[in-house]
Amino acid sequence: MILGGAILFALFLLFLLVTAVVLVLTKDFVIPQVALENIDVFEGWHRLWPMMKADMGAYIGYIAMKIVLAIVAAILIGIATAILALIIAVPSIAFGLLAVITGKTAGLTWNVYTITLAVVIGCILLAIFFYVVSLIYVPAIVFFPAYSLYFFAGRYPQLNAVLYAASPVPRAPPGTVPAL
Repeated sequence: MILGGAILFALFLLFLLVTAVVLVLTKDFVIPQVALENIDVFEGWHRLWPMMKADMGAYIGYIAMKIVLAIVAAILIGIATAILALIIAVPSIAFGLLAVITGKTAGLTWNVYTITLAVVIGCILLAIFFYVVSLIYVPAIVFFPAYSLYFFAGRYPQLNAVLYAASPVPRAPPGTVPAL
């Protein structure tokens, strides 16, 4: 029974891995084709397979590097989030204890108003924490789509033309001072 459970668990992990790879390949390589050529997803997959077969090592390296980079990004973001949590939690707990002690000294008790005030202040601090954590995530959120687009641009001419298109901003003739 334990061996059967272990085999079932291994098959489940294999299914999750295959599903994740298919989703990543679809998001990173098929969807740009769908967007640029107005084709459906199945046609995008039919076009992707020959590209992958021609340069299988690069695509395997891409997937491996994306896994490594995701692990590194998760560790770094986790460390930064833990540090931020400590930066917000330690002063908040200190001020909270100071407020409770000061309130007890002044004769305040826990009633509807003081509990409401504590909950509102806690929610505000939690919102600030979530906001700053979302700012910590921004580099990873920007990097991973850009990594996939620039990797695929070297293998897909239409995407390369879009990424490296000429600048539409007119340039000033030589010897003139541009107007501000």
